[in-house]
Amino acid sequence: MKALTNTQLLHRIKLCIIFIIGGLAVSGITAFPIESELAYFNRHLDQFPRILQPWLHTVYHGISQTNLNYPFLSYGTDWLAFAHLMLAIIFIGPLINPIKNTWVIQFGLLACLFIIPLAFIAGSIRQIPFFWQLIDCSFGVVGSIPLGIAYVNVRKLEQLQFN
Repeated sequence: MKALTNTQLLHRIKLCIIFIIGGLAVSGITAFPIESELAYFNRHLDQFPRILQPWLHTVYHGISQTNLNYPFLSYGTDWLAFAHLMLAIIFIGPLINPIKNTWVIQFGLLACLFIIPLAFIAGSIRQIPFFWQLIDCSFGVVGSIPLGIAYVNVRKLEQLQFN
């Protein structure tokens, strides 16, 4: 198998990092209008699998009632959204210089790994349905794929540059 060039490795790394930045940014941006999004989903429940319909309705009802009576609690969701956006910005470092910022990719891989126990432990405590805990875990699994590819390619790039 033919070895990849520096340019090819950098291209692969950048694609993976851009995917992660995009995912984090979308996750952050969509957390701000959560009640509006859930209201839309609630109006179109028939478009979702049957197993999701009662859960989405319950979540919408919970968020709408909480925002009606205790709007300050959604401030926590705003901070969650902000954290996602800040994490997306952190990944600009490896986008610019992947070797120097390998630690960011390693951090991302650890975060993906730790999503799984958090989803199962906190999900059980907070009475989140098991199928939804699996959906939450999927973010860690999906995120670890491009980060793993990026990490392997950064190591190959290091070997090419330092040998």
